[in-house]
Amino acid sequence: MNLIYIVPIVIILIILIFSFVFIVKQQTAVIIETFGKYSSVRQSGIQFKVPLVQRIAGRLSLKIQQLDVIVETKTLDDVFVKLKVSVQYVVIKDKVYDAFYKLEYPHDQITSYVFDVVRAEVPKMKLDDVFVKKDDIAIAVKSELQEAMINYGFDIIKTLVTDIDPDSQVKEAMNRINASEREKIAAQFEGDAARILIVEKAKAEAESKRLQGQGIADQRREIARGLEESVEVLNKVGINSQEASALIVVTQHYDTLQSIGEETNSNLILLPNSPQAGSDMLNNMIASFTASNQIGEAMKEQNAKKGIVSKKTKPSDNS
Repeated sequence: MNLIYIVPIVIILIILIFSFVFIVKQQTAVIIETFGKYSSVRQSGIQFKVPLVQRIAGRLSLKIQQLDVIVETKTLDDVFVKLKVSVQYVVIKDKVYDAFYKLEYPHDQITSYVFDVVRAEVPKMKLDDVFVKKDDIAIAVKSELQEAMINYGFDIIKTLVTDIDPDSQVKEAMNRINASEREKIAAQFEGDAARILIVEKAKAEAESKRLQGQGIADQRREIARGLEESVEVLNKVGINSQEASALIVVTQHYDTLQSIGEETNSNLILLPNSPQAGSDMLNNMIASFTASNQIGEAMKEQNAKKGIVSKKTKPSDNS
């Protein structure tokens, strides 16, 4: 019989104990009311309350929280754009009473302020400026929210503009503009590369021509030196310079004919090809050289006479 009475008493005691004792988690604040009136704020740890007299009115997290707000507005150049603003806020530990009792829906209040600030700032900017000055928008939102929400027990840690999404047609146009700009830059680089190739090719050709000319000059210099040595050798055996020159020309004439004859597929015909032709060519060359020398000497004499006449006709300093 005693067990029948003891068991209900034990159950009642357990219920009373659990009604009397409660635990508050870390970074959490619990609001206690006594007969419906605010009594106290309890922090983390084991806490006690009077059963049936006091109750837990609510719990508030003291951790940093984030609210994402998407705002659609229009820019100065009449482009509709959606901005995602992330607001990081926290309940001030010393103002839990204000955060719980003064503001019923803090998320809605924060959202309203974000809409108000964004729709006041963005219409002043062009679309490109919105991307460049997104930090200015975030600072303006934080400043407005901080001033308003501090009275309600909330501290605004940071505001971030995490996304800017223009209209789809505007994005396609911007992509086309960027693609055109990149194609323009690529064309400029290709043009510069082609110009460099042309310049380097011209330099290479010029260098090739220079070396070719130098080679021809060296070749002719060596030929002249060889002819000079040949004439000196022939002079030593009693052949004068004119006869030696004729002999050299005839020899080169026959060497040329022999070289042409060795080519089986040669279609070149050399006219005239008699020994007399070599002698005639040499005589013509000698005659041309002689005439050129005579003309040069006559011009020198004429210039000298003009100089003497001009000196005679020039008045003296004493006159």
